[in-house]
Amino acid sequence: MGSLPVSSAALRLQGVERRYPQGDATLDILRGADFEVLEGQSVALVAPSGTGKSTLLHIAGLLEHQDAGEVFIAGKPTAGLGDAERTRIRRTDVGFVYQFHHLLPEFSALENVMLPQMIRGLHKREAAKRATELLSYLGLAKRLDHRPGELSGGEQQRVAIARAVANAPRVLLADEPTGNLDPHTADHVFGALSQLVEATGLAAVIATHNLDLAYRMHRRVTLQGGHVIELE
Repeated sequence: MGSLPVSSAALRLQGVERRYPQGDATLDILRGADFEVLEGQSVALVAPSGTGKSTLLHIAGLLEHQDAGEVFIAGKPTAGLGDAERTRIRRTDVGFVYQFHHLLPEFSALENVMLPQMIRGLHKREAAKRATELLSYLGLAKRLDHRPGELSGGEQQRVAIARAVANAPRVLLADEPTGNLDPHTADHVFGALSQLVEATGLAAVIATHNLDLAYRMHRRVTLQGGHVIELE
C-alpha cells in the first residue's frame, strides 16, 4: 500500500493492562501495552491464539474494561466514562467485523446495513440511501434484497463490513474477518475492506493469521509478553 499522509491518531492505547484471575493465580494478558493507529491506516495484528488479540480488540473498542491504562478514541480519553457514554462511542466512532458475520437472518442485506443507522437516529430514507451506496461500492448492488441465507460466505462478510462502517466510524476493528473464507474469497473481501479504509480515512486494526493479507497492510504488529511489538 502507498505512503500515508501526516495524520492524527484515531486510536491510541497507553499503558493498557488486563489480567484475569485463574484459580489462586492471576493471568496477565496485557502488561502496559502501547499502540496507536492513524487515520487512513490499516494495521495487521498477527499473533498466536491465546496471546490476547481478542482482548486487545475488545478493550480498544470499549467492549471490555482494562485494569489500568488509557484508551483514546479520536484523542479523547475513555477510561473514566460511564456505560452510556461508552455505548454511544461504540455506536458512532467504532465499527466491528467478526469472523462470523452475525447478520440478522430475517432481514435483507439492505436492511441489515440500514438498522445501525436507524438506531442512531437517521431517517429510514437516508439510511437506505447510504446502505445502498455502501453495498454497491462493495459489489453487492444486485444483492440488496437478498437475505443472508441467500448470499455466499464472501457476500455475507461484505454485508457485515458495510454494516460496520454504516455510521461512518473513525475506527474499524476486525477479528479474523476472512478466517472462514477460502483464499480467493478472502482476497476479494480483504480488497473490499482495504478500499473502504483508503476511501473513508478509517483507522483499521485487523487480526489475522493470513500473512499474505497482513503484508498488504500499512503496518504489522504482534503481542509478546503482554506488549504490542512492531513487525517488519
